[in-house]
Amino acid sequence: MSGISCCQPDYRRFFNRRFAERELRRYRRRGLSGTERDLVALCGAVGGETVLEVGGGIGALQLELLDAGATHATNVELSGGYEETAAELFRGRDDAERVVGDFVETELPEHDVVVMHRVVCCYPDAEALVGAAASHARRVLALTLPQQRRWIGWGLAAANLWMLLRHCGFRAYQHPFERVEAAAAAHGLRLESRVRRGLLWESAGFVR
Repeated sequence: MSGISCCQPDYRRFFNRRFAERELRRYRRRGLSGTERDLVALCGAVGGETVLEVGGGIGALQLELLDAGATHATNVELSGGYEETAAELFRGRDDAERVVGDFVETELPEHDVVVMHRVVCCYPDAEALVGAAASHARRVLALTLPQQRRWIGWGLAAANLWMLLRHCGFRAYQHPFERVEAAAAAHGLRLESRVRRGLLWESAGFVR
């Protein structure tokens, strides 16, 4: 088992339809966030390629990559709370599909590009998640995770305590970058680029 199945109801409660609607309003007003733009850059030229996003939420990143030339995008999202909002964003398009479930436990074909935006920090087993993502990437895996700063770890610990007191099973994680890199390397990917965004997030591109 992945170790996240036990807290799926709490994950879905946390990332619900209201959360998705806020994301859609933000995207329509401002476009992609800085870390999302970093991931698009790390993906490189995607013309004629397929994209798999893990935990893609409403699908804004996939939409941008499709508009950049990708031929098809697949999103695997643990929470079903995004589906109605995503359907609104992708209305009239037939180049994207969505799957609700735990990516680590879902059978899918390989894709040219695999993307994970702020997903590694939401999953308890970094090796399983990154390993599965790397095994599905024919060309590149691009992901974002918290930087290895001590105060970020303190902040996540405080947030987890708050969720514990509220009887919420969802947790956030500051997985060491070395473990993430090793999991990608175990499936034939090497680190090509690493980009820091402000004081909180960093993105990395792994290529085959």
